[in-house]
Order: sequence, then structure tokens, then C-alpha cells
Amino acid sequence: MPVYKDKKAGTWFVSFWYTAWDGSKKKKLKRGFATKSDASKFERTFLIQQQGDMEMTFEEFYELYKQDIKPRLKMNTWLTKEAIITKHIIPYFGKRVISDIAAKDVIKWQNNLRNCIGENGKTISVSYLHTIHNQLSAMFNHAIRFYNLTTNPASKAGNVSTSEKTEMKFWTQEEYKKFSEVMMDKPVSFYAFEMLYWCGIREGELLALTPADFDFEKGTVSISKSYQRIDKQDIITTPKTPKSNRIIQMPDFLVDEMQDYIGQLYKIQPNDRLFVISKHYLHNEMDRGAKTAGIKRIRIHDIRHSHISLLIDMGFSAVAIADRVGHESIDITYRYAHLFPSTQLEMADKLSTFRKGED
Repeated sequence: MPVYKDKKAGTWFVSFWYTAWDGSKKKKLKRGFATKSDASKFERTFLIQQQGDMEMTFEEFYELYKQDIKPRLKMNTWLTKEAIITKHIIPYFGKRVISDIAAKDVIKWQNNLRNCIGENGKTISVSYLHTIHNQLSAMFNHAIRFYNLTTNPASKAGNVSTSEKTEMKFWTQEEYKKFSEVMMDKPVSFYAFEMLYWCGIREGELLALTPADFDFEKGTVSISKSYQRIDKQDIITTPKTPKSNRIIQMPDFLVDEMQDYIGQLYKIQPNDRLFVISKHYLHNEMDRGAKTAGIKRIRIHDIRHSHISLLIDMGFSAVAIADRVGHESIDITYRYAHLFPSTQLEMADKLSTFRKGED
């Protein structure tokens, strides 16, 4: 066995030969293991991963998955995936051999998740259950595509079935008016929420805005980046999707407001952030404003829903709204179908008229 004791350091190390992906023979040396068992485990895991053998455990496959996927994703996207995998998937499937996991095991896992109580004392929401399941399924698909796993047990089991519906919350224009009046005592809060409500931009898009993004002659704001706070560092990334890169036409009053706000910022440079605040700050201000105004508390992201619902109420099409908020039109049609006015009677009347004309 290629496991040795480093008598001088008092630790263990491994030294062995393996066949690389191109068929060449290479030597692997790894030092610093506290125990012989740890060194042996490293050697076994390394060789299994090199071979892509689906007799590896799920947690061993996770290390392969991480090596393959992490470099392709934005840091915040990977951190979201990592949190789901390590909290909800690895604890259940980690020690299982990946090729032995069957659809019945996935169903048991789903049932276990349904009964999990979170830190807020509540069970996991339906939408988040779907997100967790989709992540598990994505990992099995990756194993099928690149490592010769034969089937996807998560796909066979199907997603978490439930009749529960998540209510979409949003503010009416009257509710937002009450809220915005309360926010006027803090200019940074007032102008931040004005941009969120009247432009329908995302929270990260708001916090990445700079003076250079505004063209006040044309009355537009360019959305081309997003802000994230990761590991105590401010990170500016590309927007959520390619469709999110867009230019938004602002209403005239908002053009005036943003010119006033930028004029208040002492020595601000073209590429400085306009809203040097945190997402936590916005959430606290949402709490304060909703309570003082006497309106229901919604999420920051629900302000975006509020903007979209307002545009639907004003009669704009799904295509036009999608261009403004950086969505695909099919997403607008699907997610907000219940808000669009029904045209079924109008369709039936026109079909009747058409048929009469033929007769």
C-alpha cells in the first residue's frame, strides 16, 4: 500500500502512480495527513475520481462535480448551489454509492425534506423544495453525461408533488405611494425604492448603479451589472441572464429625481456606486416603511412583481414587459397569467362573427 509515515513530521503521506485522462502515467504525492486512514482514503477517492467510476460515493462524486461546475459559474451562483448540496443533499446521500441510489430512495428523501423544520420554525416552502430537487437531478444528469451513470433516479421519482400554491405578493400603486411618503425622511432609501418600483430592476442591479449608467438627455438607465457581497467583499458581476442586459426608459419624474439625488452626492465619480448600502439595510427599511405606512410587508423582490403587475394593469403586452424587466416573454406569460385580463369572451364573439360571415 503506498501509504507511508513521515517520521520527522509525525504525519502520513501517499505516493502512487495513476493513469491520467490522456493515457499517460503520472505520480501523485500528497503529504500532511494526520492518520494512516486519512491518507488511504485520499488515495482511494483520488483513483476513483480519476477513473470516473460510478462505484464512488455521492460525496466523492460531489468533489468531481465541484471541480467541473464551479469554474463555469459566478461566485454567488456557486455559493447558492453549494449551500443546497451541503445542507440538504450530502447529509442524506453522501455515504451512498451513487450508482446504487434508486428512485425509491429519492422519494424517501423528498418525504424527509417535507418534514424538515427550518430556523424560522416552519417547514421548507414548496418552491424551495422544487429548487433542492432540481439540484439533485442536475447532479445525476452531470454523472450521466460525463461519467457514464446509466439512469437519473431523481428524474424517475419526479419533483415534489403538492397542491400547495405560493401566493404572489405585490403592492398596489396606492400602497406604494403610502410607503414612499414614509421613506422621504431618508433620501438614500427614498431614491433606492423609487428605482426599484418604477423601473422594476432587481436588488443587485440597483446596488450596482453608477452615474455613468444614466443618460438624462434620453431619460434612460443602462442595466449591465449586478452587485453582490461575498466573503465580506463587494463583488460586481454581470447581470443574472444575458436578457438582463437592457436599457430602461424612465418616467420623466424619475429622471428629475435621480438628477437631484446624484447632485446631492459629494464629489461622486462616474463609476462610483450610487447606493453604498447593503441588502440588509434595504430589508430593514422595508420593515420600517411598511409598519409606519400601515401596509403589508412584502419582500424586496416583490417590488419587482409590483412593477410588473402595474404594467399589466396598464395594458402592456407580455413581450413589452419582458423587454423592460429583463425576462423572457414566456416567463411573464406563465408567471403572471392570472393578472392578465381574460380575452376568452372576446375571442368567442369574434369567432362567432367570423363564422356568420362565412355562412
